[in-house]
Amino acid sequence: MKKSLILLASAALLLAYSCTKADSFPGLSMDAYYPNMPMQDGMIAPPDEPASGDKFDKIQDNPFIKTSENAVSTFSVDADGASYAIMRRHITNGYDFPPSAARIEEFLNYFTFNYPDPTGDESVSINAETGACPWAKGHRLIRLGIKGKSLKESELPKSNYVFLIDVSGSMSSKDKLDLLKSGLIELVDNLPVTDRISIVTYSGKEELLLESTLVKDAATIKKAIRKLTASGATNGSSAITMAYKEAQEHFIEGGNNRIILGTDGDFNVGVTSTDALVEMVENYAKKGIYLTVCGFGLGNLNDAMMEKISNSGNGTYEYIDCEDEMMKVFVHERNKFVSVASDSKIQITFDPEYVDSYRLIGYENRVLSNEDFENDEKDAGEIGAGQTITALYEFIPTEKYSDKEEVGKFDFRYKKNLGEESRPLETKIVDATNSTELQFAAGVAAYGMILRDSEYKGESTFTMAKELVQKGLSFDPNGYRKSLVDIIGKAEKIK
Repeated sequence: MKKSLILLASAALLLAYSCTKADSFPGLSMDAYYPNMPMQDGMIAPPDEPASGDKFDKIQDNPFIKTSENAVSTFSVDADGASYAIMRRHITNGYDFPPSAARIEEFLNYFTFNYPDPTGDESVSINAETGACPWAKGHRLIRLGIKGKSLKESELPKSNYVFLIDVSGSMSSKDKLDLLKSGLIELVDNLPVTDRISIVTYSGKEELLLESTLVKDAATIKKAIRKLTASGATNGSSAITMAYKEAQEHFIEGGNNRIILGTDGDFNVGVTSTDALVEMVENYAKKGIYLTVCGFGLGNLNDAMMEKISNSGNGTYEYIDCEDEMMKVFVHERNKFVSVASDSKIQITFDPEYVDSYRLIGYENRVLSNEDFENDEKDAGEIGAGQTITALYEFIPTEKYSDKEEVGKFDFRYKKNLGEESRPLETKIVDATNSTELQFAAGVAAYGMILRDSEYKGESTFTMAKELVQKGLSFDPNGYRKSLVDIIGKAEKIK
């Protein structure tokens, strides 16, 4: 009797989806959290190496650059958050995190920062500040902040969503298709009745499960979502073509036309090479149909391809590890699906009189040539409504440097709409502040460099990262920052 009660209680814990508890992932055993509990019939043993089949591109840290040799640094914004959520799932379940999966820009941009909204006719605001570098004595940090214009519900354009859903056999688990279904139903309940939803599925074949339907007919949409079941191979020979065709047929001029791909891994949707897939999504992005990618599960996750095609498709790459994350992406922050700034680029010009050398922290695969900054044909990142983007530079001051010096200039270019000329913004970078937002960002970066085992981590420690993050808890929408404090503590025990 006692043994049965223990199993019942354990099962109840497994059903509770909380992103910061190790029992939050039904596809994994409690053994990850309760290592001394014996395995029972019906329990699923955790994999020895949960990421053994996952594919991550190797990251090479941006190096320090001598300002006397090149005083200008240019890169594209990145609004993804997948790397942070993948890290959370590993750490919460007691597993080490693959260093190549730690993309610091995605750690930073998982969080919303307390930045001012744009004013006047602009769709974007920019700001900058500096402060001491906590992991390298004598070095300084620059925090760059960007925020897309916030939109009220009544200001949001109509949306035309096409959900392209992997229903192959490997998606058949609580943390994959079941989680996706619950999130989609929640989304339907929160969308305006004038939005449209289509559903295309693929496994052994592709199928238009639901033709474009107005959200006011929510019952029909939910019925289609509940019908989703997983079986067969991951092979839809024309699935992505079908999805784009559906998006084109119901295209909304001036609206949010977006394909949302949900999959657990390496996918065959009719275009087998990454380059060909990138070319396809780029071409449709130029026509105003964007692609957002949502990854599920571990062991078969092609992170490298997902990040690449979402970047090319003018969308974001998210990783869904729990119901809370599903709510974050599809409900609390769904305004980010509405782009207010396209082809957004950053260029920093450092003053060699005060800056000896500098390095961009993260954004390794977003670095651009300086000539690309004013080239309106060069593709760059998108910013959603109300979305914040954060970047950090570390720099080494010269002997002439002193507090309150103007160490550089922050230039920014973006397009209100694709096809238009880009709009310039600029602000001075004056070495004067050191806000709690900068300290929070420094804590996130320090933590990321420790996980990456970066050669530039300096004196970074888990304790340092935790203390810096805690200084930024006064602004914490939905409590995501506070949960990071707990995650860092668990990572320290694993390490």
